Amino acid sequence: MSPRQLLADVQHAERAGFQMAMCSDHLFPWSARQGHSGYAWSWLGAALATTELPLGCVSAPGQRYHPAVHAQKIATLGQMFPGRFWVALGSGENVNEHVTGEAWPRKDQRVLRLEESVDVIRRLLAGEEVSHEGRITVDRARVWERADPAPLLVGPAVSVESAARVAGWADGLVTINQPFATLRELLAAYRDAGGRGRTSLQVHLSWAPTQEDAERIAVEQWRSNVFSEPVNWDTATTEGFDVASEHVGVDVVREGVRISSDLGQHREWLAEYAELGFDDLYLHHVGQEQAAFVDAFAEEVLPALR
Repeated sequence: MSPRQLLADVQHAERAGFQMAMCSDHLFPWSARQGHSGYAWSWLGAALATTELPLGCVSAPGQRYHPAVHAQKIATLGQMFPGRFWVALGSGENVNEHVTGEAWPRKDQRVLRLEESVDVIRRLLAGEEVSHEGRITVDRARVWERADPAPLLVGPAVSVESAARVAGWADGLVTINQPFATLRELLAAYRDAGGRGRTSLQVHLSWAPTQEDAERIAVEQWRSNVFSEPVNWDTATTEGFDVASEHVGVDVVREGVRISSDLGQHREWLAEYAELGFDDLYLHHVGQEQAAFVDAFAEEVLPALR
């Protein structure tokens, strides 16, 4: 949806009783059907200024964004809105990063580049002057804005192995809905490796007053998002995702999206996720129209979760 509409939606969500929000930082959508992909950092400034919600963003330093530029953006929002902004730093996806013309590194190299970037960003947020030579190059960088408290640098992880690895540097963990057994193992791996801070789960869901519409929305809007690695990491264009997902049906989409017209069913699913031990649940209705979802879940689902 457009950034303007999404801004109205997050303001609506706050009025309805939602307590926090998050977004992803993309240059391209996963499908032409999604139709928009606004600049997340402009939107975050507007959303933070026009709500009182804590907000977070999943973003990738190292290629499209130099880590010094990333640190300045993070520090500026943190200084303007103390304690309300966090960022989850990931290794990125080719669909967003290929525009620089640089070669797309192997996954192991992207992880090492991310870890170097996180170290640079954290030092810059602490007020240091930083020079660095490695998979990224930094020459006498300094960020003059200081946020107090410094925004949390959260680790996004989908696999158990990634959860254990980000535990070495992250101030918290964010992941997406997966089979319950996988999520239990992922949480345990993060904590066992020394992972600190809050753990968050983004739940992809599709709701509509009828089951037919809930399924139609899920397939139309999310069938390009069902792929696991390396397809999701390495596909370079929106068109590539659309071609790959042309024949994906509702049964496949259902593996990654909780689809139901029954609000009671959504309550049960979300309660099960909460019982796993996550501190925060982020509800992501994959459809373009958010107003009916916001109102229905605020009235029928959120009270039970609280």
